[in-house]
Amino acid sequence: MRNANGAARRNNRISLLLVAALVGGAAGHFASSNSPTVNFQTSNASPGAAVLASGLSVPQLVKKVEPSIVSVNVSSSVGGDQGTGMIISSNGLVLTNNHVISSAVQGAKITVTRSGTTTALSATLIGTDPSDDVALIRIDNAHGLPTVTFGDSNKLVVGDTLIAIGNALGLSAGTPTVTMGIVSALGRTVTATSGTNSETLHSMIQTDAAINPGNSGGPLLDSRGHVIGMNTAVAGTLPDGSNAQNIGFAIPISRVHSLIAGLLKGGVLANARAFLGVEIISNDPTVAQTYGLGITYGAVVVVVDSGTAADIAGLQEGDIITNIGGYAVATGQDVQKALAHFRPGSHVKITLYRGSGVTTLTATLGMKGL
Repeated sequence: MRNANGAARRNNRISLLLVAALVGGAAGHFASSNSPTVNFQTSNASPGAAVLASGLSVPQLVKKVEPSIVSVNVSSSVGGDQGTGMIISSNGLVLTNNHVISSAVQGAKITVTRSGTTTALSATLIGTDPSDDVALIRIDNAHGLPTVTFGDSNKLVVGDTLIAIGNALGLSAGTPTVTMGIVSALGRTVTATSGTNSETLHSMIQTDAAINPGNSGGPLLDSRGHVIGMNTAVAGTLPDGSNAQNIGFAIPISRVHSLIAGLLKGGVLANARAFLGVEIISNDPTVAQTYGLGITYGAVVVVVDSGTAADIAGLQEGDIITNIGGYAVATGQDVQKALAHFRPGSHVKITLYRGSGVTTLTATLGMKGL
């Protein structure tokens, strides 16, 4: 799991020391020959479980999805990493984050452990996209495996119920951690760091479902148990030294899905991705009212990276993008969806609101490097 907008704190191996303590007065035994009799009320009823909007209880949802989740371990002579993966084909194709398996490009060994088992299975790296932090691996000699079901991340709204499942903290491979929360925000842009590496991820889902190191690459589920995101980053230490609380980020599954065909071809895909060079947030009535914007839709430009296609074309902070190359932009997520239709070097018209007027600019899309 990457830290977002803060210093990286990832070790090669995750270790926990669980300490239990009894708090009270001086140790000793107390006895009385006149101890009163106490009658306790007891019940054999099950505790019960939260029922989701789909009609499934949380335990039912977990039982349904867990068989298609794996713990991922990457090891080499100099260390390793741990994460989570989602089985997407019966013959063992597994999606995870690129940063979980990045050392495998240099020959580190990948193994996976299916939920409910203790056997580490060897796996092979198929393809990676460092720019989007997505990778595809395959469990060796696999067949007949259960798979996850993709949901529609474009239909998410703030407040929707979410469930996260993953190998949190690497506590025990094969026994994933389950947490629950809601969609806290949509269309977030975050800069995630890991060691000396840094990446900017766009159109992310923000959630308060607890995700931790080891959750990376695992599913963020809707109330039906459908995958609507890939857990990727968690907010850590902020520039002022304060610590963020309950803020995690997931890549929308619509974006991940669009990358699978390329990942299946093998190798590294990042060099072929068209790049505009802006950081954005989704516009909505709340954002528009807060910042005094003239419209309540589109993608608001908050940063223009120097020297990029956006900078050269003349985009400015505060511009509200509504169309890219003929593709409507109603939210921040729509920017990446529109760019996915073009290659580096493409000339695209960008329609935007600036102040009280409409402007059209032409940008020559660049290429995102590794």
